[in-house]
Order: sequence, then structure tokens, then C-alpha cells
Amino acid sequence: MTTTAYTLEFGRFKLDLGPMACIMGILNTTPDSFSDGGKYTSLDKALTRAREMVTAGAHILDIGGESSRPFSEPVSEQEELDRTIPVIEAIADRIDIPISIDTVKATVAKEALAAGGSIINDISAFEKDPDMVNVAVETGALAVLMHMKGTPETMQVNPSYDDLMGEIITYLQERVNFVLEKGMSPKKIILDPGIGFGKTVAHNLVLIKELHQLTALGYPVLMGPSRKSFIQNVLGNVTGKKAAPKDAGTGYGTLAACAASLMNGAHILRVHDVEAVCAFSHIIDAIRNA
Repeated sequence: MTTTAYTLEFGRFKLDLGPMACIMGILNTTPDSFSDGGKYTSLDKALTRAREMVTAGAHILDIGGESSRPFSEPVSEQEELDRTIPVIEAIADRIDIPISIDTVKATVAKEALAAGGSIINDISAFEKDPDMVNVAVETGALAVLMHMKGTPETMQVNPSYDDLMGEIITYLQERVNFVLEKGMSPKKIILDPGIGFGKTVAHNLVLIKELHQLTALGYPVLMGPSRKSFIQNVLGNVTGKKAAPKDAGTGYGTLAACAASLMNGAHILRVHDVEAVCAFSHIIDAIRNA
């Protein structure tokens, strides 16, 4: 299928989305993230990893200082600032690439944007902190609005839907209406249906399969299937062996989920393995544009 093209301009950056996949590299400065927790908590290691991902082809770097894995607990605002701001400052001083701050706290977002960031990636779609939309409007940052059923502490406790796609689409349209009413430009909005955030394995599979329903809203779509547990569960059901986030099979499964997402209209892929996904997405892009 042909993916709708968008051009997003923010600060000194411009992203052309649609014909080619945009790759967002994940850089967690947390001790407890489900896949890379504890690996990049020092400034030197975080900066080295950032350079590796940019060299591998990342178009955006997403910096997070609070884990949102299932059953995780929130951290203090100061702790999140201490984990993220020095890293963002160091990257912004050395690498000319858009930086996204993965946070639900307006103060953290504001400080991150002042340090050199230009995108707010909020898993609560600007619901958690009422000041977040003001920060986005005042700074002109891009905003990623994500669907999540519940909170990280509760989202995987028997999530259920009467109409999976209908409920996700309705929620995200409501959040879009909210930020537009507050003065945000429609050209600064990206939608994320929230793979793994209050969804069962079956929900995640249907969400990828039916992603074209969300793209019909008329905004770029970000997908984050990287190393998620639904991939591990599908593989485990087939092989009879429990997979882990860093297993090779989980990596291959991530590539398959990314391919299906792109073929169904996704614009941005948020991933850990930037080099592999970049190479893989080039082939998918060639097929989509043939």
C-alpha cells in the first residue's frame, strides 16, 4: 500500500515521512527498562550508544529516564531530570539530530527541550500532566500522543475492549482535539496506538494488522513493537520455549512486526536495534514504493 506522506518542520529540523521509514532509536537511561535497563546509565555509555545509533541510520533519538514496562513504578521528577538532561545536553552539543524526550512530566519535557530536545513523546497523550500541552505549544515541539489503557502499574492486568480499534481511534481523536483546542498545530502531531500498553497478545496482533484504520485519521503514526513481550509469547507458543527480550528470535520477530507495521501505513518505528531495522526497512520501503 502507499503510505501517506507528511512533512514535519520543528525548530531547525524537518522530517519527510511516508516514502521512507523514519527510525527512532531508543536510549533508556534507566536501571530497570525491560530490555536495556542499566546499560546506558553513565553519560559516556549513553553518548557512545547515541553515536552508534546515528551511525547506523537513526533519524531520531528517544531519551527516557522512567521505565514504562508493565508493573513498573514511577520515579521522582528530580530523578528523571538527573537521568535525562545531562545526556540530552551532551548529545545535542555533539550530534545534529532530533532528540525526543520520553516523559509524562511537563517539567521534565520543558527542561529537556531547553537542553536541546525537540520532540515530546508522552505515553499518556498529555493526560498525566495538564501543563504538558502548554510546554508543547510554547516551544513548538512535535508531540507523540500514545494510547494506553490504564497505567504502567496496571495496564497488563486483564486488559479488555469491546471494540479494540474503535476505542483506540476514538481516544486518540479526542486527544488530538484537546491539543488542537489548546493551540497546537496539526502539523506537530504524531499518533502512537501503544503496542503493549494495556493490550493482550491478540490485541497487539490485530492492532498491527488493522493499523490502516488509524492512519485514516490523517496524522503520522509511530509504532513501537521492538522486543515487546507479545513477540516473545508468539514465538514461545510455537517453539515451546520461553523467549527473552534479547534473544535472536525476538529480534527477528521485531523485524517482522516492523515490516507489517510499515506495510500497513506506519511512518516511524521506535526500536532498539537500529542497524538491523534500518537495513530491513530499506527493503520494505523499496517494495512499498515499487
